[in-house]
Amino acid sequence: MKPLIPFAFITLMFSIFNINLFAQTGKNEDKEIMKFLDNGFDDYSKVAQDIWTHAELGYLEEKSSKLLQNKLKEAGFKVNAGVANIPTAFSATYGSGKPVIGILAEFDALPGVSQDAVPYKQERKGCSAGHACGHHLFGTASTAAGIAISDWLKRNKQAGTIKVFGTPAEEGGAGKVYMSREGVFDDVDVMFHWHPSGENSAAAESCLSISTVKFRFHGTASHAAIAPERGRSALDGVEAMNNMVNLLREHVPQETRMHYVITKGGEAPNVVPAEAEVYYAIRHPQMREVKSILERVVNCAKGAALGTGTTMDYEVVAGAYNLLVNETLAEVIDANLRKVGGVVYNEEEKKFAEEIIKSYSHKNINISDSEKIADFLVSDIAGSYSTDVGDVSWLVPTAGLITATWVPGTSAHSWQAVAAGGMSIGHKGMINAAKTLALSAVEIYKNPEIATKAQKELKERQGDNFIYEALLGDRKPPLDYRKAN
Repeated sequence: MKPLIPFAFITLMFSIFNINLFAQTGKNEDKEIMKFLDNGFDDYSKVAQDIWTHAELGYLEEKSSKLLQNKLKEAGFKVNAGVANIPTAFSATYGSGKPVIGILAEFDALPGVSQDAVPYKQERKGCSAGHACGHHLFGTASTAAGIAISDWLKRNKQAGTIKVFGTPAEEGGAGKVYMSREGVFDDVDVMFHWHPSGENSAAAESCLSISTVKFRFHGTASHAAIAPERGRSALDGVEAMNNMVNLLREHVPQETRMHYVITKGGEAPNVVPAEAEVYYAIRHPQMREVKSILERVVNCAKGAALGTGTTMDYEVVAGAYNLLVNETLAEVIDANLRKVGGVVYNEEEKKFAEEIIKSYSHKNINISDSEKIADFLVSDIAGSYSTDVGDVSWLVPTAGLITATWVPGTSAHSWQAVAAGGMSIGHKGMINAAKTLALSAVEIYKNPEIATKAQKELKERQGDNFIYEALLGDRKPPLDYRKAN
């Protein structure tokens, strides 16, 4: 008689079988989600290209916002337009129950960066703006991811809610800050975002907090040659302020960045300027330091007005917190980005990229870097940029990624970024971002303890007694801040 197989051995083999089956099921689900997005590639490329063509500036993105809203409505989302008293902001919801996962979607362009989708500098006729930060891709990929997630929820009869947030005016308008202040994100358990780039990474890194302020000086006009003694130059006030701020640079924390542009300096040299304006941006890795430095800059302006016999008022145009890192979520996104992979160019795209690289002042760029995924990194050291995603990250566990929508080595806010974003290189990176976001969301729906862990990490990083106060105070959204452009 043959010996009986031990029960423990049978149990072990059954467990191994279940684990392998579960893993295989997960792989098949991932493939289905990625195939769903691949099947929609042409459609989403057209959406992105339409937004690229519109190139609408902050708070003026009526066509772009409507286009994304309509795509979401067609997919069964309930869309709430005009949230936070911003006409182009929206929230779109699908599903029910927990966890509630949000995805941010941007779509504003930049002024003065007009460019055709060609690998050499050429302004696009009839358009003075351009998507030099790739927000046409950002908004479209987030929308595509939201639709793919809703499809998965529906097919699997899974509990959970997906919300896509249309967030206008990231470029200096702080749309997400106003939405944060109005509680638009309060019911979200986890938030995802992403951004176009020349590389692929899901590193958990912070950024600089920022406050942008317009200082307006008021003087007395007079003939600059016949009666200069009767005039009080508002431009003198601006220049005196700038001189004092430049002296201040020695006495602020070394990580501080302060930059300005004179937006109004007078009309003619023989008229003492009665009105002048200077526009400042103040940055630091910590929002508390930004508040402190701004107070000192305001005192420089007050002193300049006193010394030049003018008067001064100022307006805080925008302000954003630094990004609060969430390692829990970043690890999930990084793992899924590696499943998706980088951007592989065809021969036509390689030729386009080679021509773009010829325009760089820096050399030693490897086109194949678009295919690589950067090593995973967790760091509280701030990158040298600012974003209004920062405020969201202090309220909701937040993490994101970048994908190679631009040729490696491309700088944001450049004509090269506009060019690549207007053709297939940008579209490929966009769909990779959508896949990564969708896969990451599905992983959390299947493992809701990830959201719980991320929320615990958020509380720890906020510190004790954290109370959210927007850096821009109680001012209303500056819906006309781009109209002059």
